[in-house]
Order: sequence, then C-alpha cells, then structure tokens
Amino acid sequence: MPVAATPPPAWIVRRSSIHQRGVFARRDILKEEEVIEYVGEKISKEESDRRGQNLMEKASKSGGAAVYIFTLNEEFDLDGGFSWNPARLINHSCDPNCEAFITDDRVWIYAKRDIAKGEELTFNYGFDMETWEDHPCRCGSKKCVGYIVDEQYWPQLRRKLKAREARKQKIKELQKRARALKKELGALAANGAVKKNAAVKKAPKRRKV
Repeated sequence: MPVAATPPPAWIVRRSSIHQRGVFARRDILKEEEVIEYVGEKISKEESDRRGQNLMEKASKSGGAAVYIFTLNEEFDLDGGFSWNPARLINHSCDPNCEAFITDDRVWIYAKRDIAKGEELTFNYGFDMETWEDHPCRCGSKKCVGYIVDEQYWPQLRRKLKAREARKQKIKELQKRARALKKELGALAANGAVKKNAAVKKAPKRRKV
C-alpha cells in the first residue's frame, strides 16, 4: 500500500521588507489554524538571563545580535536561536496575523485570522517597557506604535513618546530663540561699529602748533 506523501508546510522563508528574512504563507491559511511550532532548547531561567545578557552586549558592539528566547513557565525558557527553528524568522508586527500559544511547554504559532497566500506571517513579540528604545518597529502597519512592545504597554509608550516629543520641541524653540538673539546682538554690534566709525570721520583735524 503506497505511503501518502507528506504535504509541504504552510509557510516558506524569503526576504522581508520588515527585517531581512521573514516567513510567508505558502498557501491560504485559515483562522485558528496551527501554522508552525517554535522549537529550540529548553533552558533554566539562570541560563536564559546569561544568554540574553551576552546577546545584548554583542548587540551594543555590533548591532547584529537577536534574542529568540520564549518564556515557557516560572522555571524554564525556550531558546529558539538555532537554524533548525525557522519560526525564529517570523517578524514582529503591531497588527499581527498570528499569535503564539504555549501548550505543554511547547510553543505553537496559530493564525489569528484568515491569511492569504503570499502574506507575511507576523506576531507581537510581547516585549515589556524595560528596553523599549532599543527595539524600534518597522512593521509598517497602520497601527504601528514605533517600537516593539506588547499591546498592553501601548498607553504607557504613547505617554513617553509624547513627553519626549514635547522636550524636543522645547529644545528647538530654545535653539531658535538663541539663534535670533545671536543675530540681534550681531546686528547691534555692527550698528555700533558703524556709528563709531562715522564719528571718527567727522572729527576735526588737529593743527600742529
């Protein structure tokens, strides 16, 4: 009896406009369909912190590091930073079409809605606000908040961005006033010099006695 051929995966890896490579739908994917498992090495929290710190230090020097560690439970995390985990290439989006679920210490990526063939697969990475400035978002969606943070932190992020923009505007206004004052002082100095020169020219010549 012939063995049924294994169907190809619902996804394919190719270049992404969001960040280098991404994962795309090879075919139409239905809402709530199981798309791909996020696989990796199960590690302790201590080892997770160590690896994360090393990657952050590497990123500060080269800008080329990436953290692929998923929180599994209170004791363990899952490090998916390996070539045999194509799910690590799924990019973040502020308006994702997929979401991650943990079942029996395994991480699965499910379709959040119907996904058309050729569409890039994305999910929200769920980062907190601790290092938000280090993670700018380039998802390009209409809902993009500019940084990779979980949606629950968006109100807090927007307040921080608003306060930062206000500071920038204040600095610009102060710089503008400083330039105007400098220009005004320069004009006054030049005007004073002209008057002084004019007074010298009008002074009568002294005769020798």
